[in-house]
Amino acid sequence: MVKSVEGAGGSTGATADPSAEVLAEAAAVFGLLASPPRLHIVWALAQGESDVSGLAERVGGALPAISQHLSKLKLAGLVRSRREGRRVVYFVDDPQTVAVTRTLVVQLAARNKGASPARLRRLGG
Repeated sequence: MVKSVEGAGGSTGATADPSAEVLAEAAAVFGLLASPPRLHIVWALAQGESDVSGLAERVGGALPAISQHLSKLKLAGLVRSRREGRRVVYFVDDPQTVAVTRTLVVQLAARNKGASPARLRRLGG
C-alpha cells in the first residue's frame, strides 16, 4: 500500500513515494541529528536563539566542538545565524524543524520516563 508523504499527520491519501533524492536528503538530516550534541543544540535553539558561548554552557561542550557542530548544522540549512556587533547569534528559522525536534524529544521523554540508559542504548539511543 502506498502511503502519502504529505499525510504524515495521519492522512492516508494515495500519493507516490518520495523520490530517492528526497529520501537521501531526509536520511542526511536524520544522520546529522543522530549526534546527541547536535540534537541538543537544535533543541536549545528551538527554545530561543543563542550565541556559541550560551550553547556550550547549555549543551556542556567545549566552544570549538560546539562551533563545529553549528557549522555542520548551518551547512545543512537546519540552523542560521546573524551578527550582532561582534557576537554571532544562532537560531532555527524553520517551523517544521522546530516541530519535528520538539515532537520527537517530548514524545520519547514521555515514553521513556523511568527507562534505564542501558535500555535506551540497546535501542540505538
